[in-house]
Amino acid sequence: MLAKLTSKNQLTLPKAVISAFPDIDYFDVAEENGRIVLTPVQVTRADAVRTKLAELGLSDGDVADAVAWARRKE
Repeated sequence: MLAKLTSKNQLTLPKAVISAFPDIDYFDVAEENGRIVLTPVQVTRADAVRTKLAELGLSDGDVADAVAWARRKE
């Protein structure tokens, strides 16, 4: 089967292949020995939060401090 690469660097995967992954919206993409490897990934909301925190450079300690601050009674 062929997958076409568009001018915007997008691939259209054959329906026969993608139908094997009915509940998957995301794939990890890697290059291995000259091949493109797609691995199905279940992204959860918690994963998205952890990724955003990492992008912002926030640690678990920073989050714990923020929660403690928010819970303080004034």
